[in-house]
Amino acid sequence: MNKKNSNRSLLPSALAAAVLLALVGTPAAAQDTTAGNTAANAKKLETVIVTGTRSANRTESSALTPIDVVSAQVLQQTGTTDLPTALARIIPSLNFPRPSAADTADTQRPAQLRGLSPDQVLVLVNGKRWHPGAMLLNNGVIGRGSQPVDLNTIPVSAIDHIEVLRDGASAQYGSDAIAGVINIILKKGAQGGDVEVSGGQYSAGDGRQWLGSANFGIPLGGDKGWMRFSLESGNEDNTNRAGPDDRSPAWEALGVNYRQGDPWVHSNNVMVNMQYDITPDVEFYAFGHYGNRDSISPAFFRYGLNSPSPKSPLMAAYYPNGFLPLENSNSFDQSFVAGLRGTVDGWRWDVSANEGANRVSYETQDSMNFAFYHDYGYSPTVFHDGILTAGQQSFDIDIAKDLNVGWLPNALTMAFGTEYRRQTYQIAPGDLASYYVGTSGTSGGAQGFAGWQPANAVDAARHDVAEYLDFETNLTDKLGASLAVRHEDYSDFGNTTSGSVSLRYDFTDSFALRGTAGTGFRAPSLGQEYFSQISSLYYGAGNAANLPPGIYNSGLVPATSQIAQLLGAQALKPEKSRNYTFGAVWNPTDTLNLSMDVYQIYIDNRIALSGAISTTSPTVVNYLAANGIANLDYSSVDYFTNAGDTRTRGVDFVGTWVKDLGSIGTFTTTLSANYNQNVVTSVKPNPAVLNNLGVNFVRLNRQDIEGYLANSTPRSKLILSEQYAIGNWSFNGTLTRYGRYTSYVSNITSYNPATGVVDQTFTPKWVLDLSGNYRWQNWTFTLGVDDATDTYPDKNIAANTNNGTLPYSTFSPFGYNGAYVYGKVRYSW
Repeated sequence: MNKKNSNRSLLPSALAAAVLLALVGTPAAAQDTTAGNTAANAKKLETVIVTGTRSANRTESSALTPIDVVSAQVLQQTGTTDLPTALARIIPSLNFPRPSAADTADTQRPAQLRGLSPDQVLVLVNGKRWHPGAMLLNNGVIGRGSQPVDLNTIPVSAIDHIEVLRDGASAQYGSDAIAGVINIILKKGAQGGDVEVSGGQYSAGDGRQWLGSANFGIPLGGDKGWMRFSLESGNEDNTNRAGPDDRSPAWEALGVNYRQGDPWVHSNNVMVNMQYDITPDVEFYAFGHYGNRDSISPAFFRYGLNSPSPKSPLMAAYYPNGFLPLENSNSFDQSFVAGLRGTVDGWRWDVSANEGANRVSYETQDSMNFAFYHDYGYSPTVFHDGILTAGQQSFDIDIAKDLNVGWLPNALTMAFGTEYRRQTYQIAPGDLASYYVGTSGTSGGAQGFAGWQPANAVDAARHDVAEYLDFETNLTDKLGASLAVRHEDYSDFGNTTSGSVSLRYDFTDSFALRGTAGTGFRAPSLGQEYFSQISSLYYGAGNAANLPPGIYNSGLVPATSQIAQLLGAQALKPEKSRNYTFGAVWNPTDTLNLSMDVYQIYIDNRIALSGAISTTSPTVVNYLAANGIANLDYSSVDYFTNAGDTRTRGVDFVGTWVKDLGSIGTFTTTLSANYNQNVVTSVKPNPAVLNNLGVNFVRLNRQDIEGYLANSTPRSKLILSEQYAIGNWSFNGTLTRYGRYTSYVSNITSYNPATGVVDQTFTPKWVLDLSGNYRWQNWTFTLGVDDATDTYPDKNIAANTNNGTLPYSTFSPFGYNGAYVYGKVRYSW
């Protein structure tokens, strides 16, 4: 492991190597991706896929693996302005919950595929790996413990289409591609563009939104190249579905003080995509992004002196009637990819460099630190909590050729390449007042969200070198096959090799069977290896732990830290997977397309947050002191661990029917569904050292086993979409059924029907989205309503509502905001 390493850019050396390769190349035909193609060629290009294959002519309908192609038009029809919500309304196996009052999860929300962890989905842009977000989700939300990619950084206006590979692809792309791959293809060419303004609000009267976007291209060097710009600026007001405190009439008289709903968000994004023909055989390409998302989400309300139970008498100086701390996450995201590609004697080559980073500055507003006020006579009301940064740099060489092999009836596509990738992760501590505790025994740290301490600071890096080899061909006119193998060497945990084989047999021109078997892996993220967060408590004289007076910290520590290692932690190992998919494709007519795929995924060494380990007993204190930790200041710790193994089983169905009735209009019907079941098959035994010390420890609690890793996402989801177009009018309707999901009591010993502490299963819900469009010359006018029937999820049972203040579950797959009415105006050319 290389720590405190500078973030040197790989771009200069990468581009130098690429230019050298381009200049020594033999002339050949350049790839034809200019905007001057005929309509027929454009239509043909739209059907060619680039995800899950390195063949130059593989189409969606002939794919060996299940893949969905989502056009920009379909994304626009969803009505939403953020990408993961749009995808969740289109792809049934994708889940995008909307947690609230969950700290960092409010602003970088996780998206899941097939009910697996958000960081088990690989995200590509134009086929290049996108960098992860800086936030680590460590609260009680879907995706707990993951460090996923922030899909909201990518402006929807820049997208031409999206290819979603619903199969494991580690053998082709490396780490993270266990559940599948989302490949976002940007708009190309100098011709055409649009400007759009949209706005709306929820029927409850809040959550007003607006978004302005523009997308346009300009030519470079005549017809040699182009540069395309996508600009977006938007604002979303917060929503609130919280309720009053229902403990007594005195509490209810205080009204609604909590906030449960979407955060306030203001965002700006710029995406640039370009291509330029250096010679007839070599082209330079580049794309980059810069974005800023400023968001504010709530913590829990602190009751004031006017309540039956004030949080602290020290509030009188600033907030006598209580206060709602607000958490401000200011995220800056940037990326740049540049490369050269071309052909040499039929060899297709691509050399590129990729650099990206996500930086999040965290701030607590409208708050105070009671301990700081007690000791110094004042307290800030705004606290700088710290800065999280995740970075990634890579250099890739990809080479492919269609070879004519004498004993094969069709060309064999051989592809091979290598990748060097460097990842970094930093935590910069906050201001003293954000985490200050003191020795008075008064509650310390900024109320709502305490800042990162100097002890949490980290500057870590690792690198990875990968090589891959792919073969793909049609062994006969009916049997297609592919074979892929990839080897990776990480500087922190060593080597791993993944492989896959795919087959497809076309019995007729309209019916085929396909299947894939493969192995995969996910490297532990640097956030999981090095993230730490400490909550500080003061223990006075005569405390129950029988410890001397002082400050004792409870928090998340890295598995490689000294105290974690002494308490049984081990360096994190990669998650290993075995994927199996089998399906059928049937196109009984030119207008009816059907597919069904069943899948099974085994994942070993799933990484999760452990349970808390008490460090206050004399036995533990003496053990740690004997091993060099004499001045213990932890009351409890937890850490990331390879906690257990899981199995995922499910089935995907997609059916599309198009009926052109001439003057009556055209109907397009899509029915898609997913059924998914996740099970924890085994949990690793407790570390022997903890058993010997008599520590009560669980790697995974009941909520982890039954909920987060299994049944807290809908087991089934069905989407029925209908589009009707006639003349200048078009109408869209989407009916989505979200299946049941369950919130579990964390510990079976706490399960008590008499007191209402029980599991809660949420009933299935139907959500209807409607919109209408009218086109006049270059203008398009849209009116729509999402959740037209104003459907809400079931409310939480009383034990889970925080005394009635938080009535809805953070697990809801469609939020809890109700109907949203919106309008759009777009001018296109």
